[in-house]
Amino acid sequence: MYEEFFHLRKSPFGMNPDPGCLFMTTSHREAFASLLYAISSHKGFIVLTGDAGTGKTSLLRALIKVADSASFSVILTPTLSADEFLELALLDFGVVDPPASKAQRIVRLQEMLLDMRLRGKSPVLVVDEAHKLSPDVLEEIRLLTNFETTEQKLLQIVLAGQNDLTSTLNRYDLRQLKQRIEVRMALKPLSSADLKGYLNHRWQHAGADIPLPFTAEAITLIGGASHGIPRVVNAICDNALLLAYAGGEARIGAAHIQHVLRDLDPSDAELTPRNGAARPRANLNGGASREEPPALRNSPISPRSFLSLEEDEAPNKTPSRLRWAERMGSLQNRNQKP
Repeated sequence: MYEEFFHLRKSPFGMNPDPGCLFMTTSHREAFASLLYAISSHKGFIVLTGDAGTGKTSLLRALIKVADSASFSVILTPTLSADEFLELALLDFGVVDPPASKAQRIVRLQEMLLDMRLRGKSPVLVVDEAHKLSPDVLEEIRLLTNFETTEQKLLQIVLAGQNDLTSTLNRYDLRQLKQRIEVRMALKPLSSADLKGYLNHRWQHAGADIPLPFTAEAITLIGGASHGIPRVVNAICDNALLLAYAGGEARIGAAHIQHVLRDLDPSDAELTPRNGAARPRANLNGGASREEPPALRNSPISPRSFLSLEEDEAPNKTPSRLRWAERMGSLQNRNQKP
């Protein structure tokens, strides 16, 4: 709604996990480099944690885009039984007709892993929202790490979840699983020093030809209210841009942010509006409330399509993927032809 008013090509603060918008803080850079290293070195078990909204899914999408030597199976709905989990993993690896029995599924998985390795591919099983996994499924995942040769693991597993995942893995009955973790990474919220860089990065990525319209006071308020969580930053900024557009204002100051915060959390007595003026209603799930287009409302999204970049999301194709990875993760040690 406000893109044309602010001379933007698209919304700069959308809620979808777009790796092209990923702002690489120190912790993001370290995590991205560690993920690529772990996959290229055939590490068996990898854990990525971070608070909700810190960019875990965007980081995974970036990994899938640049790790050409890997073949991914992505599970986004971890609230499954152990049998369902194994079936879904096979399906997303491309096994069209998983066998009925568990024994046959395990044999099929082993055959597929060996075939991929012979073809020079590294099979990687990615589980997002892994903090929701049940102990039974976690034990099933542990057993999958037994697929190995005398030199390396045949299947690499990435568990990505909120900080609760760390507590889960510390359970005594899951100690065998914890012992097998070879690489751990943690994403941290944006620091106050990171915040303006994050806002500018998103603003420029949206095709802006004018400077970031947020005042210094507005940015300070955004940082305090969001606690540095990028998803919450996006919600506040998206609503603030909408509010400024509705009022025909090109600059966003502290008053706009305070107005948005009252809408986002009307239960906070200190933020309750002091007048009865009508305002656009807002929500923490991404922008002011408005009718979602029917084509999006009913659109089925598969795990592969959700985590894999579409063509219009891809980075500029003039640089090679290697140079894009270097730009994102300061990685100078990977060789890849354009």
